Amino acid sequence: MRIRHLLALVFLILSATSGLAQMDGHGPDAWQVRGVAANDNLNVRAGPGTKYMVIGAFAHDATGLKMITCVPFLTQEHYYALTDTQRASLPARWCLVEGRDQKTKGWVSAQFLGEDVSRLQPEMDPLVSDAVALVRHVYDLQLNASSGSALGPLHPSVARNYFFADVVARLAQGNVGADPLFNAQDTQISDLKVFAPDERAMFRGLITVHATFKNFGRPQLVVFHLRVDGSLADPALRIMQIEHENWVFP
Repeated sequence: MRIRHLLALVFLILSATSGLAQMDGHGPDAWQVRGVAANDNLNVRAGPGTKYMVIGAFAHDATGLKMITCVPFLTQEHYYALTDTQRASLPARWCLVEGRDQKTKGWVSAQFLGEDVSRLQPEMDPLVSDAVALVRHVYDLQLNASSGSALGPLHPSVARNYFFADVVARLAQGNVGADPLFNAQDTQISDLKVFAPDERAMFRGLITVHATFKNFGRPQLVVFHLRVDGSLADPALRIMQIEHENWVFP
């Protein structure tokens, strides 16, 4: 019942912005680099692919990036009209991006781009911001995996990078049923947004992150609970629970 009430409230607040994004197809106003090691940079190339020369670089944590276009170019309607086989055969996606300073501009691999959450909540606690980025990264990986082109974050061999050990153990048992991220076995996802709630995003070390999206046009809300996992050699945020309207995982 609590999820149902949250869902109604969240989609009432987001209806204006999500409707616009759905019509114009541009997505977020700004993008950030993610998935790049702290001691590395994201190469900027003269064209959409590794065969083109490197003409610059973005820092591993660069924010405020402006996306100009991407190839292959597909609208939501085009993408969802494709079969799974056609999606899997699509070439890797590259985007023409301009830096915040408007000096660095070129093509980068889309797998290293995500919504700029620092602009959405500039005063967000750094730990909360990291939690939002982690959940968004998990969704990005899962969407890529759905096309068969990558290993998803729910696979037991990599899940420990994102989840607590007991969650990984449950995933390893199998027979999870519905996808814990999308609460469904079949998906057609649109309007995905990941954000921290306005109130009590962090309370006594527990961080809450919300994800909203539409699956086959039906609004969904997923609530993630995260903590710093002190059992790791290098303590870091991990997801400990995923809450849906009528069930909780694990």
